[in-house]
Amino acid sequence: MLQVVQAFDRAPIAEIATDDAAALEAKLAAAQRVFRDRDGWLKPHQRMAILRRLAGLVEGKRDHLALQIAREGGKPLPDAIVEVTRAIDGIHNAADELRNLAGREIPMGLSPAATDRWAFTTREPIGIVAAISAFNHPLNLIVHQVAPAIAVGCPVIVKPAGTTPLSCLDFVALVHEAGLPEDWCQSFIPETTELAEKLATDARIAFLSFIGSAKVGWSLHSKLAHGARSALEHGGAAPAIVDRSADLDAIIGPIVKGGYYHAGQVCVSTQRIYVHQDIADAFTQRLVAGVKALRVGDPVLKDTEVGPLILPKEADRIASWVDEAVQAGADLATGGGRLSETTLEPTVLLAPPADAKVSQLEIFGPVVCVYPYAKLDDAIAQANALPVAFQASIFAQDIGIAMRAANRLDASAVMINDPTTFRTDWMPFAGRRESGYGTGGIPFTMRDMTQEKMVMLRKS
Repeated sequence: MLQVVQAFDRAPIAEIATDDAAALEAKLAAAQRVFRDRDGWLKPHQRMAILRRLAGLVEGKRDHLALQIAREGGKPLPDAIVEVTRAIDGIHNAADELRNLAGREIPMGLSPAATDRWAFTTREPIGIVAAISAFNHPLNLIVHQVAPAIAVGCPVIVKPAGTTPLSCLDFVALVHEAGLPEDWCQSFIPETTELAEKLATDARIAFLSFIGSAKVGWSLHSKLAHGARSALEHGGAAPAIVDRSADLDAIIGPIVKGGYYHAGQVCVSTQRIYVHQDIADAFTQRLVAGVKALRVGDPVLKDTEVGPLILPKEADRIASWVDEAVQAGADLATGGGRLSETTLEPTVLLAPPADAKVSQLEIFGPVVCVYPYAKLDDAIAQANALPVAFQASIFAQDIGIAMRAANRLDASAVMINDPTTFRTDWMPFAGRRESGYGTGGIPFTMRDMTQEKMVMLRKS
């Protein structure tokens, strides 16, 4: 059995049954059986109808799901409500995208050998999808992995994070209630981590969707069956550059949200802020004031803005990194304390050393580091210096500065006057280098979960 507890106070919520090796084999065999039966594949209009019904069912359980996200994942309730809203929209997005998911014509007649022929491609589901998900968005991440698979007609087996399985289990139950036969969407709660790896690397898996740590993601990627595709979403240490032309009064709110949303447990959370030295003091004063004003505490309360870390050991790790940085010379501008076993004070560190863990590694907690700079290109070089690269920001009213930074920051997306955390669920979302592989976002995932087949007709 797996015990699920509240992230904030570690109080038990539920105990759920786990799956053993025999259960995994049964799930894989069931998925393979339905996929091999082409006559049993659901038509696009049937899959669209299921997704529409699913969106309505999720909407009907909005309050329940939001509270559950807050309890098992520790996300503040206002943000959890937003997550459910996004999940509903994402399901509609997957249904809508089927109107655009199509093949293309391949030109013929371009050589004598290709005359009197007509060729086109169609898109077919790639096969069984293994979806391994993370704790920080326990509903919406599942939607990003499962809804595209349903839309394109792939059987999917989804393994949620062990700390936040309840949102996934509820969602899969709603998928079945919406009309999708159970073998097309199955949850998997492995009793060991070895079984999770066995799911991902089984020869019957055609596509692995993985959201989690780089260490685990790249390890699984290296062990995939020959021919299997994957999409990996890891983390980063997202940089933001604040030019002296920036409107400080306008940007502090978005930067604070970008750094402390979900206690910094977001793969594109703003972590490293490079501020022009001419405005460094004024920026820091405003930032610290904004951080001190954050309401920290129990995530189920409607006015909480920053909740707990997912596990006590994560709070221990982050606290030790902050202590290390301060001992190495960083100025602790605010925070650094511990409010509970899993809850840390939102923290601002000024000019930690370049080799400190908080400057080199993804913190994944409520800590932001501020570094002054004199030249824009130096700030860009520092922003680009790590082996991780995901989303980045430039805050500037000077369009020349903004565009120079946008062109030179090593990032899959550069936000101008918006925080690194900005995302819509239909936009491309991708980590570069160690931060990931492939492109997320519902329309892009749907394309990855299909493969083209060319059909060629010759005039008789």
